[in-house]
Amino acid sequence: MSERLRKTASRLLPGLVTAVSALALWALWLGWDQRRDLHPDGSSTGPYEAWQVIGLVLTLLVPVYWAASRRHITGAVAGTTIGLTVASFYDWSDDASGLYVIGVTMVMLGTIAVTTGVSFLIAAIGGGGGGGSRPQPTAPMTS
Repeated sequence: MSERLRKTASRLLPGLVTAVSALALWALWLGWDQRRDLHPDGSSTGPYEAWQVIGLVLTLLVPVYWAASRRHITGAVAGTTIGLTVASFYDWSDDASGLYVIGVTMVMLGTIAVTTGVSFLIAAIGGGGGGGSRPQPTAPMTS
């Protein structure tokens, strides 16, 4: 594999991994629940419960941490945002009112904001998986 191709692949991989992870995790946590809960007073809630959304957010921290700890903040933010935006658009696009576009936009903007903050925080703390970009400590030489 040429050096140029390897560099391109290493730059695109974090975005691809986080995008595919976001799509898969949306399907796992939210994709199966499409029913609204009707209450005795006539109001409705749902289709998602709070625990489902919390589970999605917590499990998304794994791929975001993986990418951000390797200093691929753009990949972490763009991949996660694209994945969740596409998933929410697909999941909600059958809404006849057209208001799903507002929800999808809110998912996109919220994901950009939160993932950017979390990614910079992870990178600033040091992450742990540095991807070889940091110098390794060496032991002092003795004679």
